[in-house]
Amino acid sequence: MLEKCRDAKERWGGVSTIIDHWLEERQQLISVFVSLQGQEAGAPLNSSLSEFCVLLMDYLSSGHFEVYEQLLREGSEFADGSLERSQAIFPKIQPSTDAALDFNDHYGKLERPTLRQLCQLSKDLSALGEALEERFELEDQLIETLHNAHKDMV
Repeated sequence: MLEKCRDAKERWGGVSTIIDHWLEERQQLISVFVSLQGQEAGAPLNSSLSEFCVLLMDYLSSGHFEVYEQLLREGSEFADGSLERSQAIFPKIQPSTDAALDFNDHYGKLERPTLRQLCQLSKDLSALGEALEERFELEDQLIETLHNAHKDMV
């Protein structure tokens, strides 16, 4: 997942400051996610889990309220069919948004996880990781569709 994030930054870095910042948020999110997977119960886990949930919500918000809007605006300005192709991707992103929101609701303010919650956390992290990986691929497709369609026009 981290390697794919680096590839995305190399391909689309510099396209816009919003996308650059968003890809940096993605890389930070992935780094904290990876560090969570091997942590034991206790204060460091609680702190890392809280940090991860904050980063996750920031990443989702940036995507939905900044990046996607910019990409849609760009697609509509060029009116070259890229908007229609990219709009087909958005509904596929929604399930990962729902999974991330559910994860945040469950773990975002968890202060002292029980043993049962810790066992479930491992499973939930795994499921969230799969959802995020799919999301990142779809978001990369979204950026590529709009960037490649307009790179010669800008």
